[in-house]
Amino acid sequence: MKKDFKRILVTSALPYANGPSHIGRLTGAYLPADIYVRYQRMMKRDVVYICGSDEHGVPITIQAEKEGVTPQQLVDRYNAMIQDEFFKMGISFDHYSRTSSLIHRETAQEFFLDLLGKAILRKKPEMQWYDEAAKMYLSDRYVEGTCPICQNADARGDQCEKCGTYLNQMQLINPRSKVSGSTPVAKETTHWYMPLGDFQPELEKWIESKTHWKDNVINYCKGWFTQKLADRAITRDLDWGVPLPKQDNNRKPIEGVDGKVLYVWFEAVLGYISSTKEWAQKIGNPGKWKEYWQQDDTKLVHFIGKDNIVFHAIMFPAIMMAYNKNKSVDRFVLVSEIPACEFLNLEGAKLSTSRNYAVWVKDYLEKFPPDPLRYTLTSNLPENKDSDFSWKDFQAKNNNELADILGNFVNRSLAFTIKNFDGRVPAPGAFSVMDNDMLNEIHRAQIEVGECIENFKFRDACRRFMDLARNANKYFNDSEPWKTLKSDRAKCQNTLYVSVQVVKALAVIMHPFMPFTSEKAWKMLNMKEQVVGQNWNQVSENRVSAGHILGDVEILFTKIEDDMILRETNALNQITENKESDGSKPSKMQPLSNPIAIDDFTKVDMRSATVLQCEKIDGTSKLLKLQLDLGGEKRQVVSGLAEYYKPDELIGKQVIVVANLKPAKIRGVESNGMILTVGDGQNVKILVPENLIASGAKVS
Repeated sequence: MKKDFKRILVTSALPYANGPSHIGRLTGAYLPADIYVRYQRMMKRDVVYICGSDEHGVPITIQAEKEGVTPQQLVDRYNAMIQDEFFKMGISFDHYSRTSSLIHRETAQEFFLDLLGKAILRKKPEMQWYDEAAKMYLSDRYVEGTCPICQNADARGDQCEKCGTYLNQMQLINPRSKVSGSTPVAKETTHWYMPLGDFQPELEKWIESKTHWKDNVINYCKGWFTQKLADRAITRDLDWGVPLPKQDNNRKPIEGVDGKVLYVWFEAVLGYISSTKEWAQKIGNPGKWKEYWQQDDTKLVHFIGKDNIVFHAIMFPAIMMAYNKNKSVDRFVLVSEIPACEFLNLEGAKLSTSRNYAVWVKDYLEKFPPDPLRYTLTSNLPENKDSDFSWKDFQAKNNNELADILGNFVNRSLAFTIKNFDGRVPAPGAFSVMDNDMLNEIHRAQIEVGECIENFKFRDACRRFMDLARNANKYFNDSEPWKTLKSDRAKCQNTLYVSVQVVKALAVIMHPFMPFTSEKAWKMLNMKEQVVGQNWNQVSENRVSAGHILGDVEILFTKIEDDMILRETNALNQITENKESDGSKPSKMQPLSNPIAIDDFTKVDMRSATVLQCEKIDGTSKLLKLQLDLGGEKRQVVSGLAEYYKPDELIGKQVIVVANLKPAKIRGVESNGMILTVGDGQNVKILVPENLIASGAKVS
């Protein structure tokens, strides 16, 4: 941590309170944040960890309608459930709040009024889809239709999940209401807009200074800047959310606020501030929140998944910049670090809550303890690219690493000491080279694990921690205390004394990763002070004294049998096999589109083309930019093939292109055509000629 930071404020993305947690949620924003916070506490730094449930927005109302309850009843239930899951998984928030609280409503309204009073917000009419049957305007996720970019028939009103394009709902082709199923009509309404484009120069300059940020965050922001930031509505026509205030700061009525709430993208991120305010009240110092939000020597760290980058790296900073405008005091800090994770897949496929294809935290905890999952997820965090969780890997990590390496060393070294030295730590004599090397290894691990955590390299930190346990096992084996007990008792005492010091070091260093196991090992050492109160920098210095009485030894990790894993994999396989029958995945024969006349078909000009160049588009995970030889000309085409092909796999291939499409810009990159593919949404292949033919040949 830089010396000029006096305190650290850590946030995790606010989870939607519309369903239980799965392991993908843990991996993205909560487990890495908890590791980081636990470590900083042991470094004796001033750190506060803030979070809370996101309880507004259309996903809440949609789920409430499905369950036949009110939105408030829904969020009350899921807020309690999510908190319980986090607690049982050891996620150690200093405070966990919710955006339906009064303090959050007041905070969000305060920001709205501040920006309104500065004339930053723009009030203007817009066309929006209106459901005449339900008599309501349709917010973005209440309307679906065909994506104008990739022709995905199930695009949402705010984003197409297939090609990753952010949409305006009015761009949807063939829109349909998710409320009544009817075709909505376009109707004018009025909303307040945040002029993000006005802040783009300041945002770009600020982002350019973040040379240490991860590439996925920087490239994502640059992709948005290339497209140019536009006005974005911050209000919606809904009855669930933070209502717009009736009066401005001068107590004058605000026209047109009835029936409108703050758009969740604007108010949800302000939940970090309102939660910190609530924390300050809880500890009896209501004004203390300002130290963490309005002092320049605060290090603000947002832990998020990559789907939240735009909100935390562009939109939230823009809101802060707008609020800070014309202020010399009470200015909010901007985020210092955004260690965004990629996505976690499950058994080689994407997690899907709608299909129940997930490992749910609540279900997991009914069968297994939390720490093996924490360890497995940490050792495979999607820090720089998507990663995968499999039950067989989970079993291997538990059995082969946690049980056979870590648990084995702790158990054998303590049990041997207790049995042969009356339960006391033996006094050492002059240390051998091997003894000193092992003691020095504690110091090296302490330093290197800490450096990895400081730099958000949690996988490396976890690996380095386990290396300490591996080295300890080797030391114990090579020292052969079962032999020296009789042949060289002084050497045996040294071995066991050093081994106890390693156990203590392991208990401390494992605490950020596996807090429950850390406490168990600490109890076995019979230490009076708490492990959470240990000073990380003194791990190798604070030794267990000779003569100290050890506690009772217990098994740290129970091995997981094959039949338990088989049940879990069979359950997931059953979900996969039922995809077609339950309608959650298109059947082999997808429904045909409406018939067209031959004249309509002949308007489509399809040509063969050869891929000359291919590269990923910065800031996206799904789009490729291809340069094509179309025979008589070169063409640039953008295609959502990055999930299925590496760029170099396509170079030299022949493809079929719709060559007479009107040019379109996709994520700021011009596309002149569409590459034809075939697939079921999970597996997609490009259409290729059976044999090589001339580029530009017409398809008929």
